Amino acid sequence: MPFTAVHPDAGRVDATQPDLGCGMDWARIYRVRPRVPLTCPECGWGVHAKHSPQQVRFFCHDPGRPPECELSNESWEHHMLKLEMAGAIRSAGWYAELEVAAEDGSWRADVMASSADGGRRMAWEAQLSPITDEDIRARTARYRAEGIPVCWVSPHKRPPNWIDVVPAVRVRVPEEQGEPWVVDDGLAGFDYAAGGWKFREEELGRFVRWVLLGQLVPARSLPRYRQVMRRVDGEMWWLRRNRWWTSPQSVRSQDEHEQMRQRQEKERQEREARRKERQAVSERRRQRLQELQQRRRAQEAERRRVEQEKAHQARMEQLLREQEEQRRRLEEQRAREAAEQEEKARRALETARNWWLRVSSAQRAELFAAVADRARREEKLFVEIPEEPRMHASFAYGVPLFSRGRYHALYGIVRPCPGLASLSPQLGSQRILVRNAQEAREVQEAMGGCARITHFDLPDHEQLPLC
Repeated sequence: MPFTAVHPDAGRVDATQPDLGCGMDWARIYRVRPRVPLTCPECGWGVHAKHSPQQVRFFCHDPGRPPECELSNESWEHHMLKLEMAGAIRSAGWYAELEVAAEDGSWRADVMASSADGGRRMAWEAQLSPITDEDIRARTARYRAEGIPVCWVSPHKRPPNWIDVVPAVRVRVPEEQGEPWVVDDGLAGFDYAAGGWKFREEELGRFVRWVLLGQLVPARSLPRYRQVMRRVDGEMWWLRRNRWWTSPQSVRSQDEHEQMRQRQEKERQEREARRKERQAVSERRRQRLQELQQRRRAQEAERRRVEQEKAHQARMEQLLREQEEQRRRLEEQRAREAAEQEEKARRALETARNWWLRVSSAQRAELFAAVADRARREEKLFVEIPEEPRMHASFAYGVPLFSRGRYHALYGIVRPCPGLASLSPQLGSQRILVRNAQEAREVQEAMGGCARITHFDLPDHEQLPLC
């Protein structure tokens, strides 16, 4: 939906101007027969003059237009913003042309403002579609290469990312008919007393006039002043802005404030340097006194150290003598305990030998066979009978037997010595296997009657020495 078209005779015509920009009346191209062969300046497709419901004049593409035509793909909001900017330009006494393209096609301005004397031009771009920072810088650079300043205008509800990249503002779209378009971001004034920038809101028409008349210029925020507070939806937000449209006076105020701040910072640094120098002098004096005191304390400490070292050496010699004496007594005690343990073990072994000497090797074999036979018949267990049964001190020098099969477990203790039962408390939880009732009574009495004893009523035979 472009506002401009190419007339076969008059050339470029602009629907936003009363005389179409070429001294021609709108009625000469609107609903005339035969139809004037107008074409789109962007894609060259046929267009025809038309009115919107709001009586806005524009040109509409004929059926079958190329889908890539940028003028045809622009939204109604885009067109209305261009009309608003064109009207503001004309109210400032400048000429406004819509959809002006460079001769080489390197740029096409939504609205091109030209001064009355023709000596100055400025492009105004309504940017609604997404664009990267690199692309918008490149497009701005193409305008700058031809000496044309440009202002980018966004009507989105959120400020675009590129508002700090190029000279730009964000406008608030009217909600009701008759309300003005308002610049509410990108315009600011510098508050010298507060030492920072403050957002300003202004009608788009007035903003455009001020820019064209040089009352507003694009300016950069100095690094110290880029954080700006603003109320957003009832909350105070810190926003970062690197660029503004502002008055030359605000630019000077920022520079003066920065100079004042730097001067104050320099004075503060000088005061701080003087304070530090005074502190350094005082510190050197304090250090000298401290060094003198330290030397005195060091001498006194050395004297005390020598005395303490002598006393410590005497205490250490006494301690070493006491430790040597204690070590000697401990070794003697350990030797006595070892001798006692050895004697106790010898006596226990002697008692166990005497106990086992009461039965012959044949009687022992008979007992082990009886144990294995009973376990197989009554408990379905296979008990391992070692070829050389060994007494175990942990079981009062009885012989432990283990079952074979899926579970390998201790089955019982054969003939623990009654005289040593008190030294083996774990016997109380084990099965005890003896030859006859007499041995069972002896073991039972030795264990206080709490043992599980099984005897086999084996007869007495001639006693043989233990092999």
